[in-house]
Amino acid sequence: MALVEIAFQLIVLAVAVLGITGLAQRLDFPAPMLLIATGIAASFIPHVPEVHLHHDVVLLGLLPPLLYSAALTTSLVDFNANRRSILLLSVGLVIFTTAGVAVVVHLLLPGVSWAIAIAIGAVVAPPDAVAASAVARRIGLPRRVVTILEGESLLNDATALVSLRMAIAAMSGTVAISDVGLDFVRAAGGGVVVGLVAFFVVAKVRRQVNDSLLDTGISLVTPFAAYLAAEEIGASGVIAVVVAGLLLGHKAPVLQNAQSRIAERMNWRTIAFVLENTVFLLIGLQGRWIIEDVAASHLSAGRIAAICGCSLLAVMVLRMIWVFPVRSLLDIRGRGRRSTQWPSTFVLGWAGMRGVVTLAAAFLIPEGTENREILFLIAFTVVAGTLFLQGLSLPWVARRLGVPSPDPAEDALARATLLHQATEAGFAVIDPDEKDPHDAIGLIKARLDQRNFAVWEQLGNPDGDHETPSQTYARVRRQMIGAERAKVLEVRSGGQVPHNVVQEVLSMLDIEESMIDAATADGNRVRATRSEARAVGDRCEDLTREFGPVEPQTPDACTGCLEEGTSWVHLRMCLDCGYVGCCDSSPRRHASAHFQESSHRVMRSIEPGESWRWCFVHHVTG
Repeated sequence: MALVEIAFQLIVLAVAVLGITGLAQRLDFPAPMLLIATGIAASFIPHVPEVHLHHDVVLLGLLPPLLYSAALTTSLVDFNANRRSILLLSVGLVIFTTAGVAVVVHLLLPGVSWAIAIAIGAVVAPPDAVAASAVARRIGLPRRVVTILEGESLLNDATALVSLRMAIAAMSGTVAISDVGLDFVRAAGGGVVVGLVAFFVVAKVRRQVNDSLLDTGISLVTPFAAYLAAEEIGASGVIAVVVAGLLLGHKAPVLQNAQSRIAERMNWRTIAFVLENTVFLLIGLQGRWIIEDVAASHLSAGRIAAICGCSLLAVMVLRMIWVFPVRSLLDIRGRGRRSTQWPSTFVLGWAGMRGVVTLAAAFLIPEGTENREILFLIAFTVVAGTLFLQGLSLPWVARRLGVPSPDPAEDALARATLLHQATEAGFAVIDPDEKDPHDAIGLIKARLDQRNFAVWEQLGNPDGDHETPSQTYARVRRQMIGAERAKVLEVRSGGQVPHNVVQEVLSMLDIEESMIDAATADGNRVRATRSEARAVGDRCEDLTREFGPVEPQTPDACTGCLEEGTSWVHLRMCLDCGYVGCCDSSPRRHASAHFQESSHRVMRSIEPGESWRWCFVHHVTG
């Protein structure tokens, strides 16, 4: 095939992926399912090229960047906190599913050996990182469930691929059962070592690099280098990539400058977006040739359908059988209370969608293996079946069982508290005796107050018809930026200002506008929830002590503002005396003034739907 023709087909593929994904967003339909359905339909259209996914393309070209992108954005702290659950699923469940599916295939497929049955069991055992993330984050599953699903899908490919290679070796009689455990430990341990080495090497290089473009180049090379180095020594490339990505993502704030971190996030988000959606379309495009190959089989259509259907059912049932008995060991807990209830466990068990790794792994089964075309169809059926049956129904299941989504109001409160604490730490390092003839510290304080107040203002009554200071600022500043950009473009058309200068000014305006847009979107999302904002995080002795019953002096208004004839944004009530004061984002800051005058340390929000407390001494919510 000519290079021009290959390039044309790749462009058509990319355009199709972007177009279908955009259509799915407009229809509010899961993009992975629409891409697969379109791919299957397209595979039967005449003149559409027949696509055969080669395992090297997936395992070397697609898997490392997808795993690395996911690992970079996965919290190492959350991963470590849920490591027991992740290992139970990524190792224990994969082995359990491999064995269970192997039994089903061995019973239903005539003449198949145990080695081949175990091989197809390993192929269909691991849920897919892309599928789990795409569905779980879209429907807003609890963060702990999402963390477990993503952690599981980052590591389970390693377990499945090692099991598959052992089964393939057993087909030729070159491996003993006693060697399987040793090989698995060698692959896992070697992968961890290579991942650690990759982390230390990249970390050392990044400490010497300040150029964001060079840093981005290093980032793009890292997953492929880690994967190939591990595979070269017989270790797990999957584990190497995951370990390197988790550690580099965790240490990014101290290894990279701000510009490099922004560039890396945007680059990997783009790469992951394109690759993830391309993967789903490629899965669908395998449909026609797999079905045509099976049509030539000596087995009846009914027997083939039974084998594929039972394999799909086994994959789904075995996961449920595993997660429920071990749910006492799974860390599906809420903060401060145990919540391993069956709804969250059921959702965790139902979110077992398979993906492209399953199809790619099927290609590792040697050519000439008896009934190889049926094994391919089993893999395709499990991928398509889990994505459509579980992926499409997962949002309904989560809603039906009442599984709670992350609360944007709680996130907003935690974000505001953290920013406040960070600001206090920043001012603590400033020498109080430092000379400041230009009032630079005052300017810094004003800017930080504006940033912090904008976050605090996201809380409060979502039905309020008044415009907060940050909303007024965003509206007015957007109008100004529009006029400023128009002026810069007018000057640019005259050709009197150097192009690089014009681009720098436009970039400054773009960054400021994007920050305003992001803050506005966050505020709108928080206000739209209409949920009760509860505090999460650290507490102090002042917040936890008992307060006597107290009634607000002015329930619907700030006492100080009423006396002065001024306006307020949000209201807080002193738990010692019932004084109602306005928050710090209000012009007069009567709540803080009351603390300074009375030394009453704790106030409670009396905005509708809010019950959190604030300690003026320790700067924490509770």
